[in-house]
Amino acid sequence: MTTLELFIITSLAIGMLFFLVITLKIHAFISLMITSISVGIFTGMPLMSIIKSVQEGMGNVLGFIAIVVGIGSIFGEILQVSGGAEALSRTMLKKFGEERSSWAMMTTGFVIAIPVFLDVGFIILVPMAYALSRKTNRSVLYYAIPLLAGLAVTHAFIPPTPGPIAVAEIIDAQLGWVILFGFIVGIPTAIIAGPYFAKYIAKKIHIDPPDITEEQKMLGESKNENLPSFAWVIFLIALPLGLILASTFAELSINNGWVADNKLLEIVLFLGHPFIALLIATLVAMYFLGIKRGYTKKQLMKVSNNALGPAGLIILVTGAGGVFKQVLVDSGVGAALAETISDQNIPVIVLAYILAVIVRLTQGSATVAMITAAGMVAPVVDVLGTGDIGKALVVLAIAAGATIFSHVNDSGFWLVGKYLNMTEKQTLQSWSIMETIISLVGFVLILIISFFI
Repeated sequence: MTTLELFIITSLAIGMLFFLVITLKIHAFISLMITSISVGIFTGMPLMSIIKSVQEGMGNVLGFIAIVVGIGSIFGEILQVSGGAEALSRTMLKKFGEERSSWAMMTTGFVIAIPVFLDVGFIILVPMAYALSRKTNRSVLYYAIPLLAGLAVTHAFIPPTPGPIAVAEIIDAQLGWVILFGFIVGIPTAIIAGPYFAKYIAKKIHIDPPDITEEQKMLGESKNENLPSFAWVIFLIALPLGLILASTFAELSINNGWVADNKLLEIVLFLGHPFIALLIATLVAMYFLGIKRGYTKKQLMKVSNNALGPAGLIILVTGAGGVFKQVLVDSGVGAALAETISDQNIPVIVLAYILAVIVRLTQGSATVAMITAAGMVAPVVDVLGTGDIGKALVVLAIAAGATIFSHVNDSGFWLVGKYLNMTEKQTLQSWSIMETIISLVGFVLILIISFFI
């Protein structure tokens, strides 16, 4: 088939995906599978070769994703149920002081979203925003927007959150580089979309906190007495990140000939593999935040089971994204797309961002947008031979694009609006604009970095 015909088939496949998800309301997992098989059929692949591509695509991705997301979800759940998130927020507020409490909320959200899902982190920490609003008579948005910005930036840019983990695996990017540049891009982005935007929007929209009952007050006071230590929470969150980064730099040192390969470096590489790093952090968390604080083995088993429910959904959707990528590669669509991009001199980072934006705006889910865009861009990245750092920046560009303008087709839009008691218009003016700021600022920073690397 000609390049033009393959390109048309790809465009039709994307249209089919949107139709299945948006119009027919078919789950993203099923929709991605149908779309992938359809691409194989219409590009003339032998039918049994399509089956083989489906198996390879699913297996290649899930061999990594299932383990990392599964262990990471348990790790995050332990931090959540043990009160680690609340301990972090209370200590941050104390250290920053009342005048800089919006910065404390942003920092808390940024750190806690590394192991904890965005929606869970928001539900746990939003009472802190209510309490500060009651104390200062400021709009809840003055504190909630920085919290949401911190959560959303980390959720999009910094593994081991599921989105960037999935994209990194599909594109074959090293997690260490994604983490490093995720911090470099994420911190200034969170500051602009958080405290600075909150200061502006809180003057435009005044949202009062919900009334507090006597029972809630007593419950809050009792929770204060038995929270984990701040130092332990920070250590546990930093532990897997530090191990992964150490492994990345060890590999870089070996590849560049700075040091000779030896047993010590082999151990560093082993401990820094995401499987091992997250497993170590989870076991340490289970002991020090669980068993040492009175949790029984049965309770810890229940915590683990609760964590794996939402993880299973993410794993399956990511696997379907891997299938989509594999079919694009095996059918020749990926090579045709790469040739078109090369002829038009479109930077891969720009293409990745635009594709993620389109999917995000049309179907709503940031995770599905990331996975779909990654499946389309991965063959292009393979053909054009982007280096390790380049791949990490492509991952972040996809994450930035998939964050833009959350609106009525995104569950996060309704969650935030409900908890902050806002109308749809107010949610669009605050949450949706904050997400767009994260997307645009993040993408500009990624582009700037790409010019120098």
